[in-house]
Amino acid sequence: MAHGVAAPALAAILLAGAVPASAAAPPAKLEVCLACHGTNGQSQTENVPSLGGLPSQYVLTQLFMFREELRQVEPMTDLTKGWADADLQQSADFIAALPPPKPPKAPADPVRMARARALVEQSHCNVCHRPDFSGEQNVPRLADQREDYLLKALRGYKSGTRHGYEPTMAEALQPVDDAQLVELAYYLSHLR
Repeated sequence: MAHGVAAPALAAILLAGAVPASAAAPPAKLEVCLACHGTNGQSQTENVPSLGGLPSQYVLTQLFMFREELRQVEPMTDLTKGWADADLQQSADFIAALPPPKPPKAPADPVRMARARALVEQSHCNVCHRPDFSGEQNVPRLADQREDYLLKALRGYKSGTRHGYEPTMAEALQPVDDAQLVELAYYLSHLR
């Protein structure tokens, strides 16, 4: 599906209204996803993101992109085939209600944190992702995300192998070198 066709379809899902998430159990179609992403919102699986606390609109957009094969990531692309719009919305709402992930127990290195904080301000990461990196609407939460996953995602945006629904991340990361990506991932994963 072309991006021009996908945007109106996604808008229709968003305008249909939120379907309340069940606090007791995840939607049936989401259960298999939570095996890797963590039933409590915090992934214990290498290179697999924690989902807790992500904005519903962001999750809905990602699920839509997987379903429509606009973002190819197995097993997500295959798992979301055949999901109805209501399945996408219920899953997004359930994920948004999960508690956000927690930072690692070990204290962060203050020198690395200061170095990365300067890069964050220079690159204006804290504008779209919010000063506390909690995300909002279609911008993901980054605070306390898995460090390995963050580095993988940042490298993917920089190299052009990870495609978003718009080019902001690829553009923002062009002047950032790999050593700085490592520091950004460290910083974001250790926010308290």
